[in-house]
Amino acid sequence: MSEKSGMPVKQEVFLESGVHIGTKIRTNDMRGYIFKRRDDGLYILDLRKSAERLMDAAKMLAKYKPEDVWVVASRVYSSNPASKFAELTGVNIVKGRFVPGTMTNMNIKRFTEPKILFVCDPKGEHEAIAESAKNGVPVIALCDTDNDTKFIDLVIPINNKGKRSLALIFYILSRELMMAQGRIKSYEEFTHDINFFEQLVLDEEKKAAVPAETTEAAKPEAPAAPAPAEKKKEE
Repeated sequence: MSEKSGMPVKQEVFLESGVHIGTKIRTNDMRGYIFKRRDDGLYILDLRKSAERLMDAAKMLAKYKPEDVWVVASRVYSSNPASKFAELTGVNIVKGRFVPGTMTNMNIKRFTEPKILFVCDPKGEHEAIAESAKNGVPVIALCDTDNDTKFIDLVIPINNKGKRSLALIFYILSRELMMAQGRIKSYEEFTHDINFFEQLVLDEEKKAAVPAETTEAAKPEAPAAPAPAEKKKEE
């Protein structure tokens, strides 16, 4: 925590990650979280409110057992860092499309009953929010300037579309939740950097490419096997 700013990371880190940069659309629900509108039409979020809500979210999540927490991340840029968050803290994650009925239809194979839900995109994950509302499950959501906040209990005003922004958000949430869980005793013990949350897919693709390259390399060598037999014929 930065003592001077009261933020979980230095303000420069927030700015460099574009956490404060919204869209050219501002809903009435998000009016109170706007700092200003730039000359290019983009709305800028109030960083102090973003930081404050982010820390509130970490404290709220810490009150629940990891197995009772579900994160819904439908986009690639959110599912990457959210997966790391789940890996480090033990919470559950739903990546990609949220199947309707997941929290309301007991006949669905992946039926689940979370006690708290964390969504990364209220537009794309509106079904999960609606089902949580029906079940009385509290919802924490990353909300951009163009989002509506109906049925959302804790709004985190944030750029929820940027790759670097989302990586920073889950970096902070992972660190704070692991502290609350007692998995680390200080920030110094948190050994992962923001890049760790940002480059998940790239790392996996590189690993997956190794066996693929090996297989391809082996193919041209296959025809060489009959060579000894040809020598015998010549003899």
